[in-house]
Amino acid sequence: MNTKEQKLEAFGRLLDIMDDLREKCPWDRKQTLQTLRHLTLEETYELSDAILKEDLQEIKKEMGDVLLHLVFYAKIGSEKGAFDIADAINSLNEKLIFRHPHIYGDVEVKDEEEVKKNWEKLKLKEGNKSILAGVPKGLPSLVKAYRIQDKVKGVGFDFANELDAWKKVEEELDEMKAETAPGKKEEELGDVLFSLINYARISGMNPDTGLEKTNAKFISRFQKMEQLAAERNLNLAELSLDEMDRLWDEVKKSNG
Repeated sequence: MNTKEQKLEAFGRLLDIMDDLREKCPWDRKQTLQTLRHLTLEETYELSDAILKEDLQEIKKEMGDVLLHLVFYAKIGSEKGAFDIADAINSLNEKLIFRHPHIYGDVEVKDEEEVKKNWEKLKLKEGNKSILAGVPKGLPSLVKAYRIQDKVKGVGFDFANELDAWKKVEEELDEMKAETAPGKKEEELGDVLFSLINYARISGMNPDTGLEKTNAKFISRFQKMEQLAAERNLNLAELSLDEMDRLWDEVKKSNG
């Protein structure tokens, strides 16, 4: 592994390269905070995919891409006279120290849960008017629900255990089944999903990770089913549902 000096040297080289690109490259010179935004989201999702696969070499590559975007934003910020990368890092350093009084102060904590509760209380001291003020509006709905629940847990607003959380899932399922008005039924579906996410969180599972793994599994199985149909000169679109189900079961049995 690299020494601290080598890490600092590598970061300094990145800053120099960023300066060169911003000055000399037509594409980099043209970019703004707004044009980079959607690209940053794409890079973040690519990093997420690599993490789910636990592909360390791919994680390293995608981390670099995300880091480039952060340095790019800092470069634009410095051009506007608003902030530079040192300002962003110093702000982060100060926040981390303030929010970890059990490390940098005289506060004592007994476990991770106390750390999280203190974290949310300290955020309110920083000027946030609501525990939920820090939940980004643009988060995907599933991730947003998880973050909302995790944040209110920090002030004790949570189910006592998994059993209570599951009872809420069953209650919401019953309400959805009983509802007949289309618009209202959709709201009840939202309540079911929210309660399922809550149950998963309390049970120590990440619902977004679980769903993404299922998405990947479904894609893999469906593509193998397409391949199997092609090998047998079958047109998947012309098969009946029963015929497709048989192919699907065949793929599943072959550990697909």
